[in-house]
Amino acid sequence: MKLVTTVAETRAFCRQAPRPLVLCTTMGSLHEGHASIMRHARSLAGPTGTVVVSIFVNPLQFGPHEDLARYPRTLEADQTLCAREKVDLIFHPSVEEMISKDASVVIEERSLSQELCGRSRPGHFSGVTTIVAKFFNITTPDITIFGEKDWQQLALIRRMVRDLNFPIEVVGYPIVREKNCLALSSRNTYLSEEERLLAPQIYQALCATAKLVSEGEDNVAKLLKATKEALRAIPHTTIDYVSIVDSNTLEPLSQLIPGKIEARLIVAITLGHTRLLDNISIFGQQAEYKFKL
Repeated sequence: MKLVTTVAETRAFCRQAPRPLVLCTTMGSLHEGHASIMRHARSLAGPTGTVVVSIFVNPLQFGPHEDLARYPRTLEADQTLCAREKVDLIFHPSVEEMISKDASVVIEERSLSQELCGRSRPGHFSGVTTIVAKFFNITTPDITIFGEKDWQQLALIRRMVRDLNFPIEVVGYPIVREKNCLALSSRNTYLSEEERLLAPQIYQALCATAKLVSEGEDNVAKLLKATKEALRAIPHTTIDYVSIVDSNTLEPLSQLIPGKIEARLIVAITLGHTRLLDNISIFGQQAEYKFKL
């Protein structure tokens, strides 16, 4: 496994790398969710293909009062995990290597990014799409994998790849959870001991709503009300949003339509001082009916 820090080195490596080349973009502070994605990347690349992992804490996707300065940076541990998962190359550039001082071009998605996290974090998604597009241009992957925990981000990357004709297959990887069903996240390290005990109730709230759907409830307003009530009952929480959307378009749904729309319940809450995301498929072929209540 190689660790490189420059665009030139990465381009040279990827130009000669055996195909298929699978890219996993990360901000580091890697955990077992990332490890699962890397294992899947290796399975898609096969024994003779190439797996590339980028580690870059992207300043463009952080707002002025967000956690850029304290975001965990654990390069040595990240290298150990990548080596264990048979990664071929880690691309770990500096901010100066990725973003010119006079940079004036960004990629802005104007539909899927407007609501949910886009409303709460203005500029966040243009920061994501701009840097991800740069990683695509630098590494020229055949396949890229994004975790489904940030469902909106996954939908945006798929739309960008489609609209800008990147010759890349975008693969979504299911949420990896701790034994208590808390979705794995690098930001979980911010949680206090008490908050870690409370956090699994987020997924329990989502599962309770999915169970209502499985029992025949199709009134979206009632489902949203039930979810919000369950989340508000968790101590020290503030709801950012709760929404039931079309999984593909992210359009809010007013009703569940059998056989036509895959519905996904998406939430963002702040527990203590930590912003957490989660989502679950509640209606359609991918609906999750294995509840932990």
